[in-house]
Amino acid sequence: MRKNWISIVATLTCALFSINTWATDNAVILLYHHVSDTTPKLTSVSPDTFRQHMQYLAENHNVLPLKQVIEALQNKNPLPEKTVVITFDDGYANIYNNAHPILREFAFPYTIFVNPPLIGEVDYQLDWQQVKLMAMQNASFANHGKQHAHMLSKHVGESQQDWLNRTMQDIEEAEKILEQNIGYSLKYFAYPYGEFDEQLKTRISSQGFIGFAQHSGAIASYSDFSALPRYPAAGVYGNIKTLAVKLNSLAMPVTDISFKDPKVELPFQQQIMTFSVKTADIAPQQINCFQNGQVLNKSLMQNSISVEINSITQPGRHRVNCTAPSMRNKGRFYWYSQPFFVPTADGNWLD
Repeated sequence: MRKNWISIVATLTCALFSINTWATDNAVILLYHHVSDTTPKLTSVSPDTFRQHMQYLAENHNVLPLKQVIEALQNKNPLPEKTVVITFDDGYANIYNNAHPILREFAFPYTIFVNPPLIGEVDYQLDWQQVKLMAMQNASFANHGKQHAHMLSKHVGESQQDWLNRTMQDIEEAEKILEQNIGYSLKYFAYPYGEFDEQLKTRISSQGFIGFAQHSGAIASYSDFSALPRYPAAGVYGNIKTLAVKLNSLAMPVTDISFKDPKVELPFQQQIMTFSVKTADIAPQQINCFQNGQVLNKSLMQNSISVEINSITQPGRHRVNCTAPSMRNKGRFYWYSQPFFVPTADGNWLD
């Protein structure tokens, strides 16, 4: 009888540990660009909307520094439940003018990915004095390349290897400039426009960088640290009701992904994407994938999911998002996003 009780207690302990592990091996990274009423709406939130977002985070989430979250996940250390990281891309001056005072009010840490050669050189960018002041007031700074350029774009006659070497040199030179001015090197790199291919992210990882992209999803210890997803929180994505769902999302434990390289060419005909999900917290039949708001056809074989991706007919940035409800964490959804980057017929990239 005593052995049975020991067995029951052990089983319950394992179950509780498993539930806690799924909740604490997880974080969400938010991505902002402009905080302003006068900048392009597609990449902007107003100061009022930004304050609303921060108030929601203060009431419902734990906002931690990017470095603390990355190191915890890499070392498989637990994080507080509902951990969120705040990031900005491009180093716009309106971050200092409009976002920084609000972030100081809430005492939230945050990270800005900047193009170091542009700092202080153009009037819409931060200057180094502002950067250093913000760095003393809970901000950290990381690498967004020397210029805000499409990194998948090749020069005329440039070989694949020469392109890769040039691109990596650009990233490393930007990191040196940043370190010289702020005194540290995080070796975090955010892809401009969120664009990368398999070779670039492999090279970045081999050189000790962690990559940050712009496709959506939460992150966990099992995520791809050469292209971590971040949720855009501006423009049409700034609505707090829809953003709240994403803030509560969990990283879907996806393996055996059939699409290794997100860079594809036109014409991209209808194709099958397959991946596996191995967790007792997801019922495979509840996984749904979406493309341009449309539910995609799928088939299941045990833990393997096959999704019928529609043809892509236009250049630009595309994605397929897959979600599934958590069975242990009611009201929370697992999220996986597969990006596709498509150049024009003549090899150019759209802003």
